[in-house]
Amino acid sequence: MTPKDKLKQPCGFGVLVIFLAMGLLPGCKDGQTGVTLTPPTVKVARVIEKDVPVYSEWTATTDGLVNATIRAEVQGYLIKQTYKEGDFVRTGQVLFEIDPRPFQAALEKAEAQLAVQRARWATAKADLERIRPLVAEDAVSKKDFDDAVGAEGADHAEVLSAQAAVDKARFDLEFTKITSPIDGVAGIARAQIGNLVGPQSTGELTTVSTVDPIKVYIPMSEQEYLRNAKDGPGASQRMSLELILADGSVYPFKGKIAFSDRQVDPRTGTITVAALFPNPGNILRPGQFARVRAETAINKGALLVPQRAVAELQGGDQVGVVGPDNRVRIRQVKVGDRIGDLWVIEKGLKPGDEVVVEGLQKVKEGSLVTPKPFSTEAAPPPSAHAPAPEKSGDV
Repeated sequence: MTPKDKLKQPCGFGVLVIFLAMGLLPGCKDGQTGVTLTPPTVKVARVIEKDVPVYSEWTATTDGLVNATIRAEVQGYLIKQTYKEGDFVRTGQVLFEIDPRPFQAALEKAEAQLAVQRARWATAKADLERIRPLVAEDAVSKKDFDDAVGAEGADHAEVLSAQAAVDKARFDLEFTKITSPIDGVAGIARAQIGNLVGPQSTGELTTVSTVDPIKVYIPMSEQEYLRNAKDGPGASQRMSLELILADGSVYPFKGKIAFSDRQVDPRTGTITVAALFPNPGNILRPGQFARVRAETAINKGALLVPQRAVAELQGGDQVGVVGPDNRVRIRQVKVGDRIGDLWVIEKGLKPGDEVVVEGLQKVKEGSLVTPKPFSTEAAPPPSAHAPAPEKSGDV
């Protein structure tokens, strides 16, 4: 067979391969390629409709109920620190001691001066008692009697002055022992042993704070304040408050609003509201940052879906809704508050809708799916106050 004859032969094997690749072999019906496509399985949950509480949340700071600044009342050299920094101290407990020797000497001098004045007063009183009966007999002049009365009065005044000096010297000596005026937690010492301290010193020695209960300051907007005030006198005080700490944990004790500041800060448009929380064990300390959470309203007939059903795409939130025909429709939604492991959906869904909870990344608009009920038993929902989990990936 010549090469020319070979070119005329049908290329049966090549044609067969082409037909196999294109799925066009005789006997293959429309849409049959030898591979059966099964709709992906997704887990769906029905939209929940129920009344849910509406919470307001504020950033807050803690402070002591009473913060006593400890300063020296008399001038002298510190010789002793008698408390442990950070410990709980009682009213009257000695925190520092100033060298008492100069004050002890001053007290003894004042007491000696008082003794002298008392002796003079005693003499003046005796002289007056001797002169008094002689006046009636005209044995002494009226002037001598007046002089005796004046001398007795002056000596009495000197005794009172000397007594006051003794009292002051005694107080000064007592002030060399610097005590706590309140029960509370003592702070770091700002003065060291050997420092010269006194009333003229600008620095404090330390601070003692009463922290049980602890005070929490909440900067509340003027609108929120007015909304709460309209509920009537005492409504704010009846509000139960939760404290969420910096690590995300919820403080186990509830708080109550104690009072509001007298004015709104014109720079921020907020009014400072103070709340009190029990603090057994003095765990909370002044200066901590926290969040305060309170139930302020009830959202009637709210629509809720699992958080995992919401996907964020290009700054918006989406869910996949499975229709009666088992096809997925992608809807834009507006997400509201978080309730446990559920999102409140403010816009985009209606009661009875079924949303894709697992498998959203497998589908697109119009996809045919095999829906199965979603169960939350395998993974318990997070705390209502735990940080919100990330939404699902892009659709």
